[in-house]
Amino acid sequence: MENSNNKAGISLLKQHSIYNAAMLSLLAISTATISTLTTAATPVAFDSKDWQVACDNTRTCRLAGYQSENNSEMPVSVLLIRRAGSNAGIHGKVKLGGAKEGSAKSLLQLGSRHRISLIIDGKDYGEALPYSSTTNDASLTEAQVNALIEALSKTSKIEFVSRNTRWELSGKGASAVMLKADEAQGRLGTPSALINKGSKSSSQVLAAKAAPQLRLITPKAKASSSSNKPFKMASSQLTTMIAKTLKDADTDCPSLMDSSSDNSGWRVSRLNASQLLVQHKCWVSAYNVGHGMWVINDTKPYNPKLVTVSATSYDDGKISSIQKGRGIGDCLVKTDWVWTGKSFKKSYESTTGLCRMIEAGGAWDLPTYVTNVKS
Repeated sequence: MENSNNKAGISLLKQHSIYNAAMLSLLAISTATISTLTTAATPVAFDSKDWQVACDNTRTCRLAGYQSENNSEMPVSVLLIRRAGSNAGIHGKVKLGGAKEGSAKSLLQLGSRHRISLIIDGKDYGEALPYSSTTNDASLTEAQVNALIEALSKTSKIEFVSRNTRWELSGKGASAVMLKADEAQGRLGTPSALINKGSKSSSQVLAAKAAPQLRLITPKAKASSSSNKPFKMASSQLTTMIAKTLKDADTDCPSLMDSSSDNSGWRVSRLNASQLLVQHKCWVSAYNVGHGMWVINDTKPYNPKLVTVSATSYDDGKISSIQKGRGIGDCLVKTDWVWTGKSFKKSYESTTGLCRMIEAGGAWDLPTYVTNVKS
């Protein structure tokens, strides 16, 4: 017969495998699961080999490419950003990884004295703009962006060079990713397509969508005069009530359901005169942790509503979840929610790109959902 520790371990392993699957589905949605888009306001997340694309709900697409996976000693990444609309330009950036001690750091110290050059099949396409010590990247010139896109549509050797050091960018998967971006923005077969340009009318290219407007309401600590007593509920009663909001509490929030715990780990924060935020640790993995967040009424009917079981912080009306793709923290998944007065609404969702040793905390911000939050 299993002891309680074994049961808890099995529950955590089961939960963690589901968490990893959820993370992978955000980082890489297969072609089979993304049908032809009738509206590019539907977020897109797709990767192929050494390239990926993320298009957010405003129809802005970001394409990121990296070195080959087996070349972690010389990490490099390029980001191409394009907004929706037939006349939208393409902005390009390059970021050099710091895996080799001194390579990228020395470049930062040298500043604009030694810029990064783009070499394609042995041809020099000039220097990028000065490397920024603030963002740890360098913007590419328009000519470099055009040459890079052309090179990515075929088999080319693409290198970024600074002094005597070379970083090689992989082109594997770039065509599939560019095609997905063109599909998301309605550019297929048009003159503005990234790949397979055609003569179709530019009128079919989708326009940009405005980001949803959200207002962050600062929580108020005072209860209503009619229920001025502090909220009191036994931990076991609160646990039983909250567990009913989960499809599979043992999997989604094993720490809540652990029989060896006294469930005294509840935290309660007031949101307004009649609503509360209740928090409890849900799960722990090798390098991540997730807390459950629920909104409840302070009197019957309590009507608990789940926000997330993967929160990592809460502060003054904002819930955040930041989860690592692997232990060294070179890739993250981020989600934010803000309090709008009656409920928490998702305000931001993104990844930082593939786990390719570019830098701690991830190479880029690749959002799939954005909003305009005002307070």
